[in-house]
Amino acid sequence: MKTSRSHIAALAAITICLPLAQAQNKEQTTNIATSFQALFKVDLSDATYPQGDWSMDKEGVLNATEDQIIWTKDDYEDFILRFEFKNEAGTNSGVFVHASDTKNWITDSIEIQLCDDFAEKWASKPSHYQCGAVFGHQAAYIRAVKPVGEWNQMAIICSGPIITVHLNGVRVNTVDLSKFTSAVTNPDGSDPAPWQNKPLATLPRKGKIGFQERPKRVNPIPL
Repeated sequence: MKTSRSHIAALAAITICLPLAQAQNKEQTTNIATSFQALFKVDLSDATYPQGDWSMDKEGVLNATEDQIIWTKDDYEDFILRFEFKNEAGTNSGVFVHASDTKNWITDSIEIQLCDDFAEKWASKPSHYQCGAVFGHQAAYIRAVKPVGEWNQMAIICSGPIITVHLNGVRVNTVDLSKFTSAVTNPDGSDPAPWQNKPLATLPRKGKIGFQERPKRVNPIPL
């Protein structure tokens, strides 16, 4: 498990767009090709989290009191997830997709890294610790995260075995999960994090979405 973590200063505008087939299964009738919807309802009835930890105020701001992950109740397969975030100094956090087991999320989900790349303690770590990386497996192509306190926009696109990450309008990562067939060596020859002991190619390509750490503000209003 990652250590010495710091909080995200804020998360906002968390929205999701689903393929037509998934949307029809959820009895939605909007044009899914162009429509995004809030990931979480105001009453959080579509989320799971430790009782009493997460709440949403009258302004639609989601607050947490402990370092816990908030998960969707629904499972998602192919989708586009968009959100905004600000880092605190030294932030090391993440977004989880395709989580098939939220109790064993370290090995049974895929983490897209949210990180203060300007912090020396993370800049000195392997590049797969930095913002936009598929944590433990593939580094971002380029540093696109903004300095501490500035808003960033991220989009995560899951389509079959392909996960693409855009950060502040730049494509910073594309990973083909089917190529990650080893639990001890990544396709580029680098070593995964030692606690990531399941090949990505073997993980389900459907599961819950989660946000790690303790955001002080989360506002799930469509962009």
